[in-house]
Amino acid sequence: MITRTRPLLWLPLCVLLVAVAAVLSVMLGARTVSPGDTFAALVHGEHGSLARAAVRQRVPRTGLALLVGAALGTAGAVMQSLTRNPLADPGILGVNAGAALAVVCGIAYLGISAPEQYVWLAVAGAGAAAVLVYVIGSRGRGGATPVKLALVGTMVTAALSSLVSAVLLPRIDVVDTFRFWQIGGVGGASTSGMLQVLPLLAVGFVLSLASAPGLNALSLGDDFATGLGEHVARTRLLAAAGAVLLCGAATAAAGPIGFVGLVVPHLVRLLIGPDNRWVLPFSALGGAALVTLADVTGRLLARPGDMEVGIVTAVIGAPVFIAVARRQKVREL
Repeated sequence: MITRTRPLLWLPLCVLLVAVAAVLSVMLGARTVSPGDTFAALVHGEHGSLARAAVRQRVPRTGLALLVGAALGTAGAVMQSLTRNPLADPGILGVNAGAALAVVCGIAYLGISAPEQYVWLAVAGAGAAAVLVYVIGSRGRGGATPVKLALVGTMVTAALSSLVSAVLLPRIDVVDTFRFWQIGGVGGASTSGMLQVLPLLAVGFVLSLASAPGLNALSLGDDFATGLGEHVARTRLLAAAGAVLLCGAATAAAGPIGFVGLVVPHLVRLLIGPDNRWVLPFSALGGAALVTLADVTGRLLARPGDMEVGIVTAVIGAPVFIAVARRQKVREL
């Protein structure tokens, strides 16, 4: 009874939190807009007012923050359940670094410059990095243990980040194009850019949510899951494909934003328990709220300038990462 009622109790509050974050995102920034002007701009358009024009310009940014946050929160929950590793996160497991290396190579050697062109490169890089980390982490005694995957992911992230620097150093002309993307932010959001990544995000969400019952079975162990009639290899493949699509598309749209996929699933499990059928959609809501509020915080702290959302999430996520790593109760999922 508890596992069914808890999510239903928290669901309205989580939806309300996302709605409040979205409203604050269109109201606050270098210019604070009143609720009346915000409503008029959203319903009736700009009509020449600077305040209303600011609201209209913030709408794509808010939409991208919601999408990217939902994608990273869901992907983090899938990765943690799939690897049974509470430290799993797209940034820690090298997925973001793989996407970054693919994008910088595309900019340097293929001449791409539009964010819309980053999408497939980022997805390919994210997928290759995820496979590399899992293959290396699976070797040796004990297989892919949580600690081994975290260590291998950190090693691969460091190696790929070094390769990114190696590509950039002799190409000063590429640095300016790449550096703002690398920090991770939603300030350059556009409707056309979001439309490019929406299909990939939609497929990623469907695959991830569809794999939730299978992830519950895998949490009992491969042998037990097989005994329950679960196709272990197929479930892992679908869940991994969904997570990689979400990470790759989100990273292509906003750059590598760290710690969202690590922090949000743990907070969600504290609220509603370990059932992945609820953890995944709640992680999407939590990730959307976190990234949007982090973007608003960055705008207010650096006003009238702008602090990228990746910096704010790193400040929030680093102490949470340390707390998770030290907490005995969440070392096994």
